Amino acid sequence: MKKQKLRSEEWFGREGKMGFIYRSWMRNQGLTDESFDGRPVIGICNTWSELTPCNAHFRELATSVKKGVLEAGGLPLEFPVTSLGETMMRPTAMLFRNLASMDTEETIRANPLDGVVLLCGCDKTTPSTVMGAASVDLPTIVVSGGPMLNGKYQGADIGSGTHVWKFSEDLRAGKMSSQEFAMAEACMSRSRGHCMTMGTASTMACMIEALGLTLPGGAAIPAVDSRRKVLAQQAGRRIVEMVHQDLIMSQVVTRESLENAIVVNAAVGGSTNLIIHLTAIAGRLNIPLELSDFDKLGSQIPLLVNLLPSGEYLMEDFYYAGGLPVVIKELGDHLHRSAITVNGKSLGENCSQAQCYNQEVIKTLDEPVQAEAGIAVLTGNLAEHGAVIKPSAATKELMVHKGKAVVFENIEDFHRRVDDPNLDIDANSIMVLKNVGPKGYPGMAEVGNMPIPKKLLEEGVQDMVRISDGRMSGTAFGTVVLHVSPESAVGGNLAMVQDGDVIELDVPARKLHLEVSEDELEQRREGIGPAEHHDARGYVKLYVDHVLQAHQGADMDFLVGQSGSYVPKDNH
Repeated sequence: MKKQKLRSEEWFGREGKMGFIYRSWMRNQGLTDESFDGRPVIGICNTWSELTPCNAHFRELATSVKKGVLEAGGLPLEFPVTSLGETMMRPTAMLFRNLASMDTEETIRANPLDGVVLLCGCDKTTPSTVMGAASVDLPTIVVSGGPMLNGKYQGADIGSGTHVWKFSEDLRAGKMSSQEFAMAEACMSRSRGHCMTMGTASTMACMIEALGLTLPGGAAIPAVDSRRKVLAQQAGRRIVEMVHQDLIMSQVVTRESLENAIVVNAAVGGSTNLIIHLTAIAGRLNIPLELSDFDKLGSQIPLLVNLLPSGEYLMEDFYYAGGLPVVIKELGDHLHRSAITVNGKSLGENCSQAQCYNQEVIKTLDEPVQAEAGIAVLTGNLAEHGAVIKPSAATKELMVHKGKAVVFENIEDFHRRVDDPNLDIDANSIMVLKNVGPKGYPGMAEVGNMPIPKKLLEEGVQDMVRISDGRMSGTAFGTVVLHVSPESAVGGNLAMVQDGDVIELDVPARKLHLEVSEDELEQRREGIGPAEHHDARGYVKLYVDHVLQAHQGADMDFLVGQSGSYVPKDNH
């Protein structure tokens, strides 16, 4: 390979005082003279934290990456960044995604790194680190932590997240005892790793593989499978080669690879959260990506992967069936197969020999799980900049529906009234939740899949149309309209909806319409001001003041684009 001039030489290759400073303090870790002989310095960006259960095994994973880097003649240096635990952080991990991306970007840019390995798993750790690394644009490879083993409860498999929603509804409806509920809690998360349904974490892992940012097959290997360590070690070797080849992220993540990720997301039944994160990543690389692209490119793709919440199986089964390479091979000309990936080969080359070992889990184009999946993008006077729905997780009979709105002004109002037996609501009503968008919550929390009122559950109602400017977990299901933009907190028409207003949902026609005249909407608007956040300070204030709307990826306006990998001024 042709030797590239290394960025780290601006630190470790210096003579005189500055070279002394940069090398001397690093030697307290036992580094030898050979550590500074011009070998590539590889940063291992670790989102390990015991507060992020999905990523709690990443110290071990980092050790495997280091082995590979050393084998290939590089110098591995591990560093932490903000870790985002989806299940722990309040009010929502999404509030801090952009903060973690800033942490990643500035840590990479400020230090003597030639290439980066991103260790990520839990939902927001993947997009945040990729966004940050994209803004710097060094050679970058991603190693996901892998999904948990299948949950086991009363002789059957259960899936993280998806069964939480099911069991909690059963508990509220009296179909499940508190003792059974407690037993299921202990049965679900029984190994290291992230959610094993096709939730947002697994969706992000599939997105990364479809983008070409990880080694082939990396999305589905269970966290406890020894092959996850093998892949991490191989990634460590490969990142050193990428540095020598100067294969930077912007050469891998292109418009074509973004389109591949949209198509693959439809085929695997992935999370609606992909839209927010992929749009933000595209923005960091200055690649135009519109909300309409997700509908145009993905909404007519067959659902090939039979995983919860859109199907029956779990990620462990997906891996044993052949994993994402089988899906990519089956999609064929639906994808840009010539798109380059981090191993230097095209996406098509990587998957040309893939074989399916279980067609109950991975279907064919001729016999899919569903004929059309993906994300439908809705527009109308209730969503001027768009809203989204995931048809594969919704009720077919509700795809065309008209009903009267039952309005909750915010999440506190919802929790206070949803189980009130006097709530004026029936199965044909449409539940509307306001002020849970990027600015309104703040952070655009996963509360869009509102629990159905207890009195309706007891009547046997299992699904209803629900509309909000928030998000929902990728593990969730239901006829849920999400990401309404502009959000209610900035004066979008969602803020004007009142109890009893008639709303029309027509997914085939891509329509979300509020049957209220423009004159009436303007009159209502006069009495509504912008949302106030009296307790906002520090980063949260920065976020509220600068976050973009959902259709723009909910990044912050000043973070869109790249900072580049230039070497900053000396520190002494």
